[in-house]
Amino acid sequence: MNTLLVLLGPTGVGKTEWSLQIAERLKSSILSADSRQIYKQMSIGTAAATEGQLKRVPHHFVGMLEPEDYYSASQFEDDAVPLIENLLKTHLYVVMTGGSMMYIDAVCKGIDEIPTIDEKLRKEIYELYKKEGLDAIRARLKILDPVFYNEVDLKNPKRVIHALEVCLMAGKPYSSLRTNPNKERSFRIVKVGFTRDRNELYNRINQRVDQMIEDGLMEEARKLYPKRHLNSLNTVGYKELFEYFAGNCTLDFAIDKIKQHSRNYARKQLTWFNRDKEIHWINLSENNSDAITEIINLTTHIAPK
Repeated sequence: MNTLLVLLGPTGVGKTEWSLQIAERLKSSILSADSRQIYKQMSIGTAAATEGQLKRVPHHFVGMLEPEDYYSASQFEDDAVPLIENLLKTHLYVVMTGGSMMYIDAVCKGIDEIPTIDEKLRKEIYELYKKEGLDAIRARLKILDPVFYNEVDLKNPKRVIHALEVCLMAGKPYSSLRTNPNKERSFRIVKVGFTRDRNELYNRINQRVDQMIEDGLMEEARKLYPKRHLNSLNTVGYKELFEYFAGNCTLDFAIDKIKQHSRNYARKQLTWFNRDKEIHWINLSENNSDAITEIINLTTHIAPK
């Protein structure tokens, strides 16, 4: 059966170069499962594929939307699954790589049918958030969906606001729509996770942030500053620099916060991925000279029926 190879792992682990080498070996294009690399004007802060890397291997879902555009994991499922099926008509393998947990699950397992949020409603809720704060959003969510209210991280504005949007748009509790489907796919799925020893991973993350600053992240973020209210820019690397531009902290403090928040996100990713027992893990801190061969063998081996 034709196969989707999913290469995943925490931010900073080194997925990009490994994915390029493996895609070249398998003669595959690459689908990016990254909820921020999909946007234009954000290439440095999201560590999107460079022009040279894009020339090595064709990529999908990189720099295809404006920061103002709304996009969700559900839409990614709707767009990515048919594309994978179409690519597998002429290729034995397709590579998908990224660290956005919901995007990966949307393709591999399927996602609940959540209604598209009307832009007018979205603006109304964000106006409420700006005027009355997160407490007002929480209070409305508690009334409309007490079940999800008791489950959600109430300190996470993005999650709380999204849940309220869905409640109002669907006319029913968000929790009632979350059925956790496990949809059948017409292709075989192999998942390989990259990890590293914690100290090495954290050092790589810190060094990558320094490299982003050197590569022009400050200038990229400054151009996006007028759009800082957008959900797409509620992203590590940008939101900390926006605080600096607003005069709320020093540059050194902002850079330290980018590193800290990136490390926190890496831990969150690993916690999420470690729940998935289908992932074959490769520790890149160890001798990985045969890692590509190991991954190719996993991908090309068809288990007997």
